Amino acid sequence: MPIATKIAGHIAKSSWIRKMFEEGEQLRQVHGADNVFDFTIGNPDTEPPAQFQQEFLELAHRPITGMHRYMSNAGYQETRAAVAEVLAEAAGFPVGAEHVIMTCGAGGALNVVLKTILNPGEEVIILAPYFVEYKFYIDNHGGVPKEVWTDRTTFQLDIAAIEAAITRKTRAIIICSPNNPTGVIYPAASLDELGAMLARKEQELDRQIYVISDEPYARIVYDGKEVPNIFRHVRSSIIVTSHSKDLALPGERIGYLAANPRAHKVEQFMEGAIFSNRVLGFVNAPALMQRLVAKLQRASVDIDLYRQKRDLLYDNLTAMGFEMVKPDGAFYLFPKSPLADDIEFVKLAQQHLILLVPGAGFGAPGYFRIAYCVDKGMIERSLPAWRELARAAGLAG
Repeated sequence: MPIATKIAGHIAKSSWIRKMFEEGEQLRQVHGADNVFDFTIGNPDTEPPAQFQQEFLELAHRPITGMHRYMSNAGYQETRAAVAEVLAEAAGFPVGAEHVIMTCGAGGALNVVLKTILNPGEEVIILAPYFVEYKFYIDNHGGVPKEVWTDRTTFQLDIAAIEAAITRKTRAIIICSPNNPTGVIYPAASLDELGAMLARKEQELDRQIYVISDEPYARIVYDGKEVPNIFRHVRSSIIVTSHSKDLALPGERIGYLAANPRAHKVEQFMEGAIFSNRVLGFVNAPALMQRLVAKLQRASVDIDLYRQKRDLLYDNLTAMGFEMVKPDGAFYLFPKSPLADDIEFVKLAQQHLILLVPGAGFGAPGYFRIAYCVDKGMIERSLPAWRELARAAGLAG
């Protein structure tokens, strides 16, 4: 075999999202792009905010001497300071540039953190439903993923279940709020409970247990909701995020990690993370993007456009008989599958030219994911097909 056995196995189990996207390409060739309704990939259809374009042009017309050269492995000081300033406001206590590392997106940040903290065989708790790449990232660094379900009715944190899963090998817990794929936000009270439980377990087990908060959707929230800053609630906490969603820059791979200044031996963690950022081969986040996002830490795309799409789909699909939790953020719906086998339901949807991702791809059989970061006109055109699909699946339609 020309590739490693492990990689061959991973490919066989790899992302349902990509699999469905590829099958969609075949359908588009047969039926035409306008007649295929693709809700598979969380790839924002909006353009970056006007301020991004202005800053981009400014740098192009008035370049900074040396702006494309190497920088510190943690990133530009001024960019890290800009990130830290906003984080400090949310946390309610000082956060410095020394607590921030600019990274190649949230995926890069997660890999840096996991490489920094994991010893071989140590466990990382992931909360179902979860982003499937978490398992591969954990495996990259010799860790063992351990699945724990959230509340199956609300998708909120089940603190008792998390505590029951913690062992002497537990090194970290990954949370995502607003969540991919459910769109739920974990409220401050739940995070307080999580922080108190972990502080107790850290003392009991005499080991540090990190909460890694994956936050690429933190600014995409609706109905006046807010995403609590994890630093306020969990001492051993690390934020990993990107500007792929809030600034609509997924192709630029620009993000950061930030460590809670109050975490035990945070300086040692930062030293390890800067080293890991270098030796993983990321070396630095893209220089041009670091310059740009330094001035965009309070900017975002028009969130109300996503809210309109959420409401359009949620209101229509629930009227057809689909059951789901109404999301507070991100740009996904995660309904229950009308068929017991969610993969069979997704195949049925394909017959109606609707492309979805089965819940099995997120560790949650019996559900399916809809990514509504798509053209609103496509959503409107898809509604008759959804009604036909609902009736074919035994719903009211």
